[in-house]
Amino acid sequence: MLQAARHSAIIDAVQRERVVRVSDLAQLLGVSPMTVRRDIEALEEAGRVERIHGGAKLPGDASTHEPGFELKSTQLTAEKHAIAVEAASLVQEGMAIGLGAGTTTWALAKELVNGPRITVVTNSVRIADLFHHGSSSGPARFGSTVILIGGERTPSDALVGPIATSSLKQLHLDVLFLGVHGMDGHAGFTTPNLLEAETNRAFMASARSTVVLADHSKWGVVGIASIAQLEEADELITDSLLGEDARRVLAENVAKLRIAEA
Repeated sequence: MLQAARHSAIIDAVQRERVVRVSDLAQLLGVSPMTVRRDIEALEEAGRVERIHGGAKLPGDASTHEPGFELKSTQLTAEKHAIAVEAASLVQEGMAIGLGAGTTTWALAKELVNGPRITVVTNSVRIADLFHHGSSSGPARFGSTVILIGGERTPSDALVGPIATSSLKQLHLDVLFLGVHGMDGHAGFTTPNLLEAETNRAFMASARSTVVLADHSKWGVVGIASIAQLEEADELITDSLLGEDARRVLAENVAKLRIAEA
């Protein structure tokens, strides 16, 4: 694809999504991430976009844009599946687990639908529906108990806010599987939604341990609201495309780093 066509496609994507990632643009355009970065630099010089960690956004736009569930569920599916399979190996019969909202935790839910009988607490409408109706591979076994907490619905189909946090304060979970919008050496784990950050912190407080599920594209992405610092995660499961520098920073800060082979 010629440079002019790439630039036009990048501008269209930024105007449509407000925030785009280098990895997604590289996949969309069929070029290397380095080429995308050079294109973004050129477009920034022309005042058409603004560079951020791992991507680009509309000039002057705050890092509060939250892509919808439908878009995110079509991205990096192989990596999310690998992370989900690795995470599912940590779940045992009789556990009470938390599943935060997001497409990677949704992928984990698909692995657990017909797995061990557990109690699932989630603020994800999609995950609750999945346990009720079953995955594409077959109907749910209805062996697990699912508790859907209430709250205000976000673009990613998460229920957040005071009602959600109040509900979580009454619960005690063995492990929380948490999806995040971004992870960064300085900002930690972040989200573009202020209420979701508060809800996720309440989720973490209710669990004995927290396992963060985040594919490689989340590295260097910073949302407006902090959920937790890296060292507050007991484990982090990511995929094998994560860069060496990121692996080093995460290994130094997270208690346990797991790399899932996609």
